This record gives sequence, C-alpha cells and structure tokens, in this order.
Amino acid sequence: MAVIHHTTLRPTKLELLTSWLPTRPWYRGGPGDPVLVKSGGFRLDDPEGEVGIEFMVTTDTSAPGPTAYLVPLTYRGAPLDGREHALVGTMEHGVLGKRWAYDGCHDPVLVTQLLSLIGGTAEAMAQSVSDTPDREVTRSRTGEPLTAPAPAPEPTDDEHGTRLAGPHGTTLHLHRVLTPAPGDPSPARDAVGQVTGAWSAPDGTRPRAVFAHLTAAG
Repeated sequence: MAVIHHTTLRPTKLELLTSWLPTRPWYRGGPGDPVLVKSGGFRLDDPEGEVGIEFMVTTDTSAPGPTAYLVPLTYRGAPLDGREHALVGTMEHGVLGKRWAYDGCHDPVLVTQLLSLIGGTAEAMAQSVSDTPDREVTRSRTGEPLTAPAPAPEPTDDEHGTRLAGPHGTTLHLHRVLTPAPGDPSPARDAVGQVTGAWSAPDGTRPRAVFAHLTAAG
C-alpha cells in the first residue's frame, strides 16, 4: 500500500510539467508555456513498495478551449538505469528527500501494474488518500491473463499518444489527450481491454474518457 505524504515538493509536479509537456509530440498547445492545473487522476501500488505510480490528469487552460492531458508518472528514490531520456525532472520531497520523476510509460513498474489493472489483478487507488480505492476508475478485459513482456518495451510517441508492445502480441495505447465521452465510454475500436476514468473540467463538470486501451495482434 502506498502512503500519501501531504508535504512540500520543490519544484512542484506542475512546474516540472510546464516545461516538459511542450516537448511531447502529442502536445496540442501553441507557443509559450502552458498554464496547467491539476484536474484529477489515480494511483497504482507498487507491490515492492519502492516506486510511486501516478496517472495524473492536468489541464492546460492557456487556450480558449482547455485541453486535458493524461500524464503517467513514476517517482523513484534513485535514477532508473537506462531511462535518462525519460526523466521529467527531480524534486525535493519534504519527507522522502530527492525524488526522480519519470515519464511512466518508460518505467517497467508502471507498465506492469497498468497491465495488471486492465487484467483485474491490481486496483486503482485514490490519488491523494492512502489505502482508498478510486471507484471512478473502471476497467475491462477479454482474453488471456496479462503479464508484462520482458525486457520492458520502449514506447513510441506520436501526435496520437503513446504505444507500447504488450503481451501475446497486443499493443497498449495511452490516450495522452483526453476526449470526453457521454456516460461511461464505450470500448475503443478493436479493444480487448481498457481503463476509463474521470477528472474535473474548468467548467465544473466531471467528464469521463478512455485513459488506456489494449488491442489484439493483427
């Protein structure tokens, strides 16, 4: 179980993301820094208790039409070997000391736990409360049980989001730009598993969208 520490972070997560987001191919903003607000998300527990795993939703309010982004992050107490290119930045945590924040799609611990969530063997946890499930996060899966491929695949980013090779020839798709859907979103086309969630929009509504889905081989 992850323990949530309500303490200071310097710089903050949003300060790190303000400079990092515009470097991503799926970023939709224009020139100039985004104006980010934290809009929601959820956490997953690392069974080893070493890595913090967060799926943050942050909204860029700098344009007339706000854009919500899904940013999976991992937090580690030491650098992750071979993933220097995936480092979002470092922070000083008021309790835990120096923390290395990574684009979680490059972190094998996050990928493993996301596949476990889709497969039904891990549970989405509240973003800011210890030992509390997040009941707004739903998942579905058809087919074989999921185990993370080894070695960990290198993700591919483009304007549509992030893709990773999954088990049994599947492909894991991370929806970086969230598109609201009425009610609980229907399964994505060709999906054999998915995760949906909710966040707080600037207009006070609480939209839902597919956060990630899995497609079969072929």
